[in-house]
Amino acid sequence: MASSAHPKLKTAFKKARIIAPLHTEGPVAISQDGTRLFTCVGEEVLMTEIKEGREICRFSGDTESITSMCITPSSTHLIIFTSALALRIYEVPSSDEPLTKPVHPVRVVARAHDAPVHVCRADPTSTYLASGSADGIVKIWNILRGFVTHVFKGHGGVVSALAFNYPFDPSAIERETKMQLITGSVDTRIRIFDLSAIAARTGAALKPEAVLEGHVSVPRGLDVSSDGKWLVSGGRDSVVLVWDISSRSPSSTKTKSSKGKGKEAAFSPSLAKTIPVLERVEAVGLLRPDEDLAGSPSVPGKLRFYTGGEKGVVRIWDAREGTVLFTLGHEQDGGDGQEEQRQIVDSIYVPATSTIVSVHADQNILFHSLSSKSLTQQLIGFNDEIVDATFLAPYLPLPATQPSPKLVDTHIALATNSSLIRVYSTSSLDARLLTGHSEIVLCLDHGAGGRVLASGSKDRSARLWAPASSDSDAAVPEWRCVAVCEGHAESVGAIAMSRKTDDELRFMFTGSQDRTIKMWDLSNIPISCVMPGKDGADDGDAGQSTLKLKSLTTHKAHDKDINSLDISPNDRLLASGSQDKTAKIWEIDFMATGAGVRGEVRLLGTCKGHKRGVWCVRFGRAERVLATGSGDKTVKLWSLDDFTCLKTFEGHTNSVLRVDFVNAGMQLVSSASDGLVKLWNVRDEECIATMDNHEDKVWALAVSKDESTIVSGAADSVVTFWQDCTEEEEMKKESKRSELVQKEQDFMNYLTLHDYRNAIQLALAMDQPGRLLNLFRSIQSDSLEASGPRSPSFSGHPSVDTVLRTLATADLARLLRYIRLWNATAKTSAVAQRVLHALLKLRPADDISHAFGEDLSSGAGVAEIDGMLEVNIRAKDEGRGATALKDWVETVIPYTERHLARMERLLQDSYVVDYLLGEMDGGLLDEVDGVDDDDSIAMGVDRAVEVAA
Repeated sequence: MASSAHPKLKTAFKKARIIAPLHTEGPVAISQDGTRLFTCVGEEVLMTEIKEGREICRFSGDTESITSMCITPSSTHLIIFTSALALRIYEVPSSDEPLTKPVHPVRVVARAHDAPVHVCRADPTSTYLASGSADGIVKIWNILRGFVTHVFKGHGGVVSALAFNYPFDPSAIERETKMQLITGSVDTRIRIFDLSAIAARTGAALKPEAVLEGHVSVPRGLDVSSDGKWLVSGGRDSVVLVWDISSRSPSSTKTKSSKGKGKEAAFSPSLAKTIPVLERVEAVGLLRPDEDLAGSPSVPGKLRFYTGGEKGVVRIWDAREGTVLFTLGHEQDGGDGQEEQRQIVDSIYVPATSTIVSVHADQNILFHSLSSKSLTQQLIGFNDEIVDATFLAPYLPLPATQPSPKLVDTHIALATNSSLIRVYSTSSLDARLLTGHSEIVLCLDHGAGGRVLASGSKDRSARLWAPASSDSDAAVPEWRCVAVCEGHAESVGAIAMSRKTDDELRFMFTGSQDRTIKMWDLSNIPISCVMPGKDGADDGDAGQSTLKLKSLTTHKAHDKDINSLDISPNDRLLASGSQDKTAKIWEIDFMATGAGVRGEVRLLGTCKGHKRGVWCVRFGRAERVLATGSGDKTVKLWSLDDFTCLKTFEGHTNSVLRVDFVNAGMQLVSSASDGLVKLWNVRDEECIATMDNHEDKVWALAVSKDESTIVSGAADSVVTFWQDCTEEEEMKKESKRSELVQKEQDFMNYLTLHDYRNAIQLALAMDQPGRLLNLFRSIQSDSLEASGPRSPSFSGHPSVDTVLRTLATADLARLLRYIRLWNATAKTSAVAQRVLHALLKLRPADDISHAFGEDLSSGAGVAEIDGMLEVNIRAKDEGRGATALKDWVETVIPYTERHLARMERLLQDSYVVDYLLGEMDGGLLDEVDGVDDDDSIAMGVDRAVEVAA
């Protein structure tokens, strides 16, 4: 084969996208149109575009945790309260373009309450804000002006829920509409306050209109119907109460109403229905009457609400019948605290998209569609430490069908410090959680071309997962466990599936802390389990039972924990890496016949040479080599013929944790505990690219099938997608080179035409002080060689004087910095002094001082001028304004004084030379003429003085 057939070496990777912590703790808010999500990450609020999962901006915090947050219905302002008791109001950017700088608040109230604020709510007109604190005080704020309009006291403890009642009926414009605030607190009572202007003017009217008693535990959710007639309240007493708040009567026995005077009837809400929910309710809300629910036609006057609580599911209820219409989500088995993690802490209804968003205690955010009754999107707030990663292609077409490259590596699976496996879409933040393991998942691998996922866990088992459906329209499919491998005595820390074919499963190996390797038979897994829909199998029913796989063979392979396993592309060899500092090569003997399946492994050789444990082993794709990464900070390449070390790659400053081949085995990619990902050329053992976006150990490394994407995951809970940009970088370099050649040609043309203005400006724009120095030198030499009369000039040419007199401020500052560099060397000081002299004569002093106030954009670099290396430092590193001018003067004056002293010494030396030359001439003449008297000597001295003068 010709050398041109080899793929081109990759030289650069760029950060394409990241999966970073989205929600760590605290409240969550969503804009009314359902396109933007506001979450808390540490002390900051993060605004994310929901569909694509792009981070738009961050809202700066005050270094304290956020206790409450809300977004106005108009989506123009974000309001947060922090544990420092501060109220911070932000303007929400209207553009979806990402912002690099954090958004700062437009108004800050340093001490809004005397106790932490746990709930806040904006009114439907986006004018007022209600906030309830832990000391039982509720305040109403004017959002734009930042002052308090109402203060309500009398709550028996922490305020736990707030809701505004502001019905507006366009058909009844003449009817006066009253705004009410409804509050709930830990004293189990619900209070209704009047916010009308009349009530605000009377000092004694800040008492509640009504106090509703019905709950026996703290109410956590309140909502009012759009017509203002119905109120629903849910609490931790496992019931939801429906109140009729439109009734008025002279007296009421069910409520403690405010004292009414006059002829008007007292405001007297009544309890209409009590609905047992049988779980602690953390969120409740009413649906729109015209909401289109799947299987439930819209009926005028229908009252439906949703609840979310400790069971981790959202239920849709018929308020009049008190029955559950349907349930969104699945209840999890309550084991090992799983129930507490999956419980719902808040639910948000988004009418614009007919979606209910549930926020769970494990920082997961689920989007449920009311029209399809399905989970449409799931955002994982926090992944913790990333342990392993592998690409998946659940929608990869079968070999018999037409291949579709667009669907290759559409998902990535992550093992984190959790028993749940994360499966992400590679194009968005949408993800799914795979439940099955009871302890932390330690390793992942894929088989059948990416259609099957294998996982090993601390629970001493390995599991096989397959997509539950073949619907490629879903962003992330649901996965189910199709097989379980049990038999190890310790944690399963390494796993590898057969590589040879993409349309069948053959075998799998697992390595454990019990120092053994087990071989598992996968041939009895039905193909319909792996590829739903094949051979007419029903997607929903095929292979629902989980198979128990049997072990074909077990070998005690190493003296310490087994960290990594890999199978060669032809399924003939197995490699194992262990903490005992060795890597071993095994021959695989697998045979499936009618009588059964037989599998065995035989040790071929041991690779010894590492000084620390081996963390990773990988076979070469095209050649008989093995790469290993070790705790001794090196990557070694081994021959599979004689098991000797061929090459050693040194460059990481800490343990190498993962390694893989790319580019047909011509290059290696490695990740280490130093937080770096490095790309190596195998031929010359050189690191040609270093990717840095992590702050902790990079445990996970995965390479896509087309090798255009590398994914790295670290202990800092950040996953980075690195995209191959070699061609883009080469095109940029070629474009810059072409542009530079064009500018150089233009520069030479300007010199030929004596167009000094454009020549000087172009040299300054190209940031090439060497060319500018040669230009000033050529001007001086031309002026010395000119025979005809020329008008006097300070620089040596009148045109150059004109250019220096009219030079722009930024160009003048750059030229002054060049002068400082030229002045530091005796060889170029003459040009520097001449140009500086011209500038001081042609420009006022104010121009020179103002030039140092400009923010220069000249970059840092190193240029060569007549063999002298010049360092061009950014102006921002030197200061600006008076400080930069002072530094410049303090640098130029000492060298100028040194040059002046050197010239004075040179002038003195010239007198001595002239004297000596005169003496030499006088002596020769005296010998010839025979004159030898004092007069002759005196005449010679006078003549020498004359010549010197």
